[in-house]
Amino acid sequence: MRQVVLDTETTGLDIANDHRIIEIAGVELVNRKLTKNSYQVYLNPERTVGPSFKIHGLSDDFLSDKPSFKEIYGEFLDFIKDSELLIHNAEFDVGFLNHELKLADLDIKIEDHVNKITDTLSIAREKHPGQRNSLEVLTDRYQITGYDRSYHGALIDSEILADVYLAMTGGQRDLGFDENSSKEFQSRFSNDVSNDLNLVKIKASEDDLNQHQNYLNSLKIDHGNN
Repeated sequence: MRQVVLDTETTGLDIANDHRIIEIAGVELVNRKLTKNSYQVYLNPERTVGPSFKIHGLSDDFLSDKPSFKEIYGEFLDFIKDSELLIHNAEFDVGFLNHELKLADLDIKIEDHVNKITDTLSIAREKHPGQRNSLEVLTDRYQITGYDRSYHGALIDSEILADVYLAMTGGQRDLGFDENSSKEFQSRFSNDVSNDLNLVKIKASEDDLNQHQNYLNSLKIDHGNN
């Protein structure tokens, strides 16, 4: 079974305010083993980053020479093709990804390219009802360590979420790499939620969102690989 743990970084939280994706990243699990196959890419959002710089540390200057989403969507879709996407608060990332596809004049959606989309926030809320379930809280709850969280980033959040997911669903990550892993990509990826996939959409509670925002502010971000 091939799964892709996905996260994105954006210039803000609301598509309606013209916010865009600036980073996509994902790591691959095959039969619950983390492989060497990953995807990570920075994107030119074609707008200023604004206050979100304090969260992710990605400046306008740094992103100015990066590709647009339209330039990389093909390799991204190839990476996630026919996989199960694992995303924390999947509706947020899927919404942004589908918005980027629309802006690129592409009449396609992320959910058309994957077998399934699983919202890890939904899993966490089922296992820990009435509790906070942001990625930060889950990282502490499951004692996930060994990561530098100086800045929020899509790739590191994908790696952390992979560890959290495996812990939540009954097993620690296998530290060995799958021998059949394909070459590493240098881009990142995101999420999609669709009724066509029979995915139960669970919106984050106000408490979860507040906890998440406080974490982003304190560390200089954390949105959960909305």
